[in-house]
Amino acid sequence: MQKRALIVDDETATCQLVERVLTSVGIESLVMTKSAEAVNILQGGEFSVVFLGYRMAFPDGAELTRQMRNSGFNRMTPVVLMSDDQTPNAMSKGFEAGASFFLYKPIDKERLLRLVGTTQGSMGHERRRTRRVPLISKVQLRIGRQEILCETVDVSMEGILVKSAKTLPVGSSVNISLHLSKEAKPVVGAGCVVRLIGQNQMGIHLGGLALSESQRLQEFLLPLISTQ
Repeated sequence: MQKRALIVDDETATCQLVERVLTSVGIESLVMTKSAEAVNILQGGEFSVVFLGYRMAFPDGAELTRQMRNSGFNRMTPVVLMSDDQTPNAMSKGFEAGASFFLYKPIDKERLLRLVGTTQGSMGHERRRTRRVPLISKVQLRIGRQEILCETVDVSMEGILVKSAKTLPVGSSVNISLHLSKEAKPVVGAGCVVRLIGQNQMGIHLGGLALSESQRLQEFLLPLISTQ
């Protein structure tokens, strides 16, 4: 069966670039530049993957994603939000709406190809969304003048689960330095403790990563997600 993609963005050049890349890997595309027209299309047919502009006239990419997750045909379809929004909470809002991945503008063809490969893998939508990758790495948390050394249990694009001799109350805001590998500089940014597990584990939401840092995290995780 021919795989189909829906591409919705008010920038024609962006749509054309994504369409060319998808065509090169055998995926035919329906391209739209008006998000309002995409509502009925998404409700009337199923797609293999959907690319949505994050900032469009209503409904924007997040709202379209939210509608998809409440629909019948495309509830489980991978959604890639294409964004030039560099505010730290943009990714969080997208994931809360149900997005699977972010693709930052200007779009890089190689990154796009890697994303397409991941979205068309064997894992289901829910795993794409949570995409928790078991990973042991060092993390430094700083709250005020206090520094806490931790170790990750798993990592996702939304957050990390860490093991620590000392835990912090839920709601605590922390600065994070996440050492994903020995070769690369750490991913740094702000986060918030959202849950405690037992006596020594904390779930930390990564809601305060800059565009460059969230992109580095996604680039690191993509190959690992593809093998799950």
